[in-house]
Amino acid sequence: MARTREARIDDAVLAAAVDLLSDVGYRQLTMGAVAARAGVHRPAVYRRWPSKPHLVVDAVARQMGLTPTPDTGDLRSDLVTGMSTLVRALSGTPLGHALPGLIADLASDPELATEFRRRVFDARRETTANTLRSAIRRGEIQPDTDVDFILDALAAPLYYSVLFGHRPLTDHLAEQSVDLVLAAIRVR
Repeated sequence: MARTREARIDDAVLAAAVDLLSDVGYRQLTMGAVAARAGVHRPAVYRRWPSKPHLVVDAVARQMGLTPTPDTGDLRSDLVTGMSTLVRALSGTPLGHALPGLIADLASDPELATEFRRRVFDARRETTANTLRSAIRRGEIQPDTDVDFILDALAAPLYYSVLFGHRPLTDHLAEQSVDLVLAAIRVR
């Protein structure tokens, strides 16, 4: 079945947004430049996305996708795999470069910030939460583990590195984060 014209426009605009994020960064990205790169008229972009942050949220959500944290029974390996997918999604990508500026803009738009969390963070967090809950049921980690806190603790060093750029975002950093958290929550 052929894709609709609307779907082709959406795809072209989102691809153009990602390309421009790579070329000019978040601050210099404009809706007009996205329209020109996508080969569509500006009103076509504005009909779909009322602002640059709205467009970039959709582009980030699409590019990051949802690679679930596996639940194979090897908790360390599963968590390292999950955190490493985050490293790959943000390390040296247009999305990683755009995140600091986008987060700043989201601070002034609580509704869009909620949508961003729902589309980008919550789905990823839920797969990791399920892996942690399985480990609790297996008796591998403490039954009173605060899963939400652990989710934050696992990802915080990665997001901190992206937001502040003070150290490279690497798989080794993902492993360090997992090992530190597991040292605190494993059943002894």
